[in-house]
Amino acid sequence: MDSEQLLAEIREANLTYLMLAQNLIRKDRAEALFRLGVSEEAADLLGMLSTAQLLKIASSNMLLCRFRVDDDLVWNLLTNHNVKKVDNATTTQLHASILMAGKFAESMSVAH
Repeated sequence: MDSEQLLAEIREANLTYLMLAQNLIRKDRAEALFRLGVSEEAADLLGMLSTAQLLKIASSNMLLCRFRVDDDLVWNLLTNHNVKKVDNATTTQLHASILMAGKFAESMSVAH
């Protein structure tokens, strides 16, 4: 993959992410805050962006979205690595979601 192709893919990912984020925020703000892991202020800004603004921001050469998972336990649960035989995929996914929700709640309480 050459540099131009990489930049084009970053811009496409940015636009897709921004459009998804804006739609989620406009549809159900509380759910969007949880699913996107963004602050109230970021949600306010994203919700108000015009199409032209979305396109301009998406054209950045920096990827706008980032991985929220920085915990080995959550990664292992999401990828089903090191899962005990008594667990199943639904249980491990639920466990990962609970851990991520806890991290989101913790980050929101620190921000306020």
